[in-house]
Amino acid sequence: MKISAKTKFVVIIGDPVDHSLSPAMHNAAYEKLRIDNEFIYLGCNVKIADVKKVVEVMRVMKNFRGLACTIPHKIEVIKYLDWIDPVAKRIGAVNSVVNDNGVLKGFNTDWLGVIIPLQKITSLKNKKIAVIGAGGAARAVVYGLVLKGARVKIFNRTKEKALKLASEFGCLGGGLDEEKEIKNCDIVINTTSVGMHPLEDKTPITVKYLTVSQIVFDIVYVPQETKLLKEAKKRGAKIIHGIEMLLFQGVAQFELYTGRKAPIKVMRKVLYEKN
Repeated sequence: MKISAKTKFVVIIGDPVDHSLSPAMHNAAYEKLRIDNEFIYLGCNVKIADVKKVVEVMRVMKNFRGLACTIPHKIEVIKYLDWIDPVAKRIGAVNSVVNDNGVLKGFNTDWLGVIIPLQKITSLKNKKIAVIGAGGAARAVVYGLVLKGARVKIFNRTKEKALKLASEFGCLGGGLDEEKEIKNCDIVINTTSVGMHPLEDKTPITVKYLTVSQIVFDIVYVPQETKLLKEAKKRGAKIIHGIEMLLFQGVAQFELYTGRKAPIKVMRKVLYEKN
């Protein structure tokens, strides 16, 4: 790192945020492009009640180039920004804030983190896709899938939440008591936190509904291979690790903050080494 008083910085905030691999991924990319004198990426644990204060500081600090938001700040941050990208507005969440000379602009790159890895394997048009969960992450996932012409059904422990989200995006919703339908889906995507600490030995659905013909994508990236992915692999399904979502949302974020093309190979290498 070649930090100076001119170096711009990006900060990822969350509660918690200590587990985040984003600083390692972005800083490796800065070094690869030899712009580590221009940018540095940091992480800070911030309580949701203090998000407004962080944004106020960002507005007056010229070098504060970017604010990355993770759970639980992606919705809270919106109310303090000057402009919201139409995609982020449709999703209802912001994970990337860009400081353009004191004008704070909100974007969402999470949906790209799911769509890009899937489209490397298959077309999404008319695919039957089961989305597990109806929280903030699910909003970005469902937005991208519907945009690409997929036939989506949201399955959630609380059926009402699934139906509400489904009504917003023009797809289907139901409770986990309907999970047997998953066996007829082409793709299964877990957007819940089931599979990460302290639920490493749990799966968000009954694994007997996973089949050899499916693609199973778990957005949880710690551990690298969740129990859901292990069970899917046993059944011969194609699996996608959560690191791929982290990577491609980060690639889009990197390009927003730097205006440069991201070195994807370097960023992927760091993520798999660190996890």
